[in-house]
Amino acid sequence: MMKHSHQAALVAALVGGCCAVQAVHADDYPSKPIRIIVPLPPGGSNDVLARVLGEEMSKTLGQPFVVENKPGAAGNIGTDQVAKAKPDGYTLGIAPNQTVAVNPALYPKLPFDVQKDLTGVGLMATVPMALVVPGQFKAGSIEELVAMAKAAPTKLTYASAGAGSPQHMSAEIFQSLTSTQLTHVPYKGSSPALVDVLAGTVDVMFCPINSALPYIQNGRLKALGVTGGKRLQYLPSVPTIAEKVPGFASDIWIGLIAPAGTPPGIIQKLNGELNRALKLPAVQAKLSEQGIEAATSTPAEFDRMMVTDRERWAEVIRRANIRVD
Repeated sequence: MMKHSHQAALVAALVGGCCAVQAVHADDYPSKPIRIIVPLPPGGSNDVLARVLGEEMSKTLGQPFVVENKPGAAGNIGTDQVAKAKPDGYTLGIAPNQTVAVNPALYPKLPFDVQKDLTGVGLMATVPMALVVPGQFKAGSIEELVAMAKAAPTKLTYASAGAGSPQHMSAEIFQSLTSTQLTHVPYKGSSPALVDVLAGTVDVMFCPINSALPYIQNGRLKALGVTGGKRLQYLPSVPTIAEKVPGFASDIWIGLIAPAGTPPGIIQKLNGELNRALKLPAVQAKLSEQGIEAATSTPAEFDRMMVTDRERWAEVIRRANIRVD
């Protein structure tokens, strides 16, 4: 009996010691600069989020956040660097749904496993898209666009930032729900795609609102609808696509991730600081100017969101038989 009591006490001491080490680890963190890897080029929503929130979080955490852009392979290169980094809280990654929800279903041989190699810190934002056409385009509504597409299957073209991009995925869902068939014209990024839509070379595009808004406001683009569950306050007359196409749901969301195995205490500390920053009116206003809507979650909620979205996009990709070169 004494022996069992001694063993139980020893186990309790070890567990308590581990918890104490964990607590101390989190309390002492951070003691050096924190690196945030952005897996896409500078200037976009992902980059803006990393810089705005990194600057704000550094004020209370007492260490700078160093943003490193590592674009390439549809975000897979930068995400792989996060997955293979030391899990000590000093390497974090920006995670748009393309890299952690779409790419795992699109690329059969990724160098990392999102489920096993990465863990969520928290949701950061959503970025609505607008379904746009050139200003002089004949259709002025979703109903008219659908009618045109049905009258001449494959004649209308749509631009995207490449296979598997949010623009591509949104268009696939739209076509599926409206029983239409448009011809895909993929580009290497949103900017060249938008240039050709503005020129009238391509007919349609699901475009991130921060890129499309200036051209909608000056009349060079017409917005037929917006993604997301509600109308945008700065485009109140533009319906959500779901109002006209029941069941449509496709948004860009962006979160913060860390390598799997990062101590839970550090994840919780980062999540608390991230959510604090995202709730500041000044931060929300700064993001809103870029067409970015702040959003928050717990680490567990963000992990579940990544799983759910991977399953959803895997079904879309399978059904549409989408392949990458």
